[in-house]
Amino acid sequence: MLEDKLLVMKCKRGSKDAMRRIYEKYKDYLLTLARALLGEKAAAEDVVHDVFVCFAQSVDKFQLTGSLKGYLAACVRNLAIDTIRLRKQQVKNLYSANISGLDSDNPEQQAAEREELTRLRQALSQLPYEQREAVVLHLKGGMKFKELARLQGVSMSTIHGRYRYGLYKLRSLLNNEMTK
Repeated sequence: MLEDKLLVMKCKRGSKDAMRRIYEKYKDYLLTLARALLGEKAAAEDVVHDVFVCFAQSVDKFQLTGSLKGYLAACVRNLAIDTIRLRKQQVKNLYSANISGLDSDNPEQQAAEREELTRLRQALSQLPYEQREAVVLHLKGGMKFKELARLQGVSMSTIHGRYRYGLYKLRSLLNNEMTK
């Protein structure tokens, strides 16, 4: 802890060696933490990189009141949560995307396609989030089940089940609507 205070003080005075030492001292721990939270190496590396860039940019205002390791870990956790939220929003936007670019030039055909897409969106919105994410990311996003399992932090069999149950419920919802 005393070493950390000294390193932070040197960083405030512009020492690049002190910043490098902080990075080298905590990067493996922070990468492990970020990877556990995010489930993928590239995203974890991005989060840790962003945390250190932010830290370096604001080190002149930084006051070390506790553990530097704890502070950096909290920063990684917060940014990882933001990343997860952003992913979920992107998934939501993926299946509720604007449908203005429909294939047909025929207005009647476009109206029918819009109606079909609206029904699909409504059915998707009725799925539990994990099933919806598995179905949309696999079918529309082209993600493999292995990637989905890592993203959601579950086993392959769980992802297969979520995908299968999601499709089953979608078929059921859409078929019930067609018989009305």
